[in-house]
Amino acid sequence: MSRGLAAVDDELAVRLATAAGRVLCALREETGFDDPAALRALGDRRSHEYLLGELERHRPDDAVLSEEGADDAGRLTCPRVWIIDPLDGTREYAERGRTDWAVHVALWQDGELAAGAVAMPARGQVLSTAGARLAERGAARNGSLRLAVSRTRAPALVQGLATELDAELVPMGSAGVKIGAVVLGAVDAYVHGGGQYEWDSAAPVAVARAARCHASRLDGSPLVYNQPDAWLPDLVVCRPELRDRLLAAISATATAERTS
Repeated sequence: MSRGLAAVDDELAVRLATAAGRVLCALREETGFDDPAALRALGDRRSHEYLLGELERHRPDDAVLSEEGADDAGRLTCPRVWIIDPLDGTREYAERGRTDWAVHVALWQDGELAAGAVAMPARGQVLSTAGARLAERGAARNGSLRLAVSRTRAPALVQGLATELDAELVPMGSAGVKIGAVVLGAVDAYVHGGGQYEWDSAAPVAVARAARCHASRLDGSPLVYNQPDAWLPDLVVCRPELRDRLLAAISATATAERTS
């Protein structure tokens, strides 16, 4: 892939994630929050339809793997696959005043994540593989590590890990927001052991890697995308200087859980 095409793919990911975010913000305004379930369903569908239409227009030869679309096995033999989550953090999207939801747009090409953008529309932010930079670490309580964690489904592993590291747990919604928080210096790591789908992490991981963060499975093995089964059992994203310490602590915590 030429550098010119890579730049165009980066720009397209940003443009699509940003525009889908505008669609979602407008829908929130016009629909209101009286029926959260209906708003969640409508948001998922509207954003998916928008992104699918734009990809068909701009990249008709590429395959698409979307949370909201039927999976087409043809993507497994296609050299370019867009992996999208039209609305990540649907629970937060349908709650008035919450901003921790996102739109994920990633491109997988020839075995690797090649481009990605994470739009956080309610915050007016877009992170992308185009010029991603890791921010300085923000101040934390007693200088302790901060781990992003799900508001509603914090896995037991993370609770044990927080004890092992004397770390502070920082609850938030979307996986894109959590990984974005690592890039932005708001937290030090995001550790997830409860399983996710490829679209939950593809774009955020692409951005984190572009910012020189570490991203892997919990055992340090690579995250692999565009697989026949789109389920990813676990992942860790952290500041690069914390890689060895965090992976060792994860291993120790997992061992302690198995033997307790």
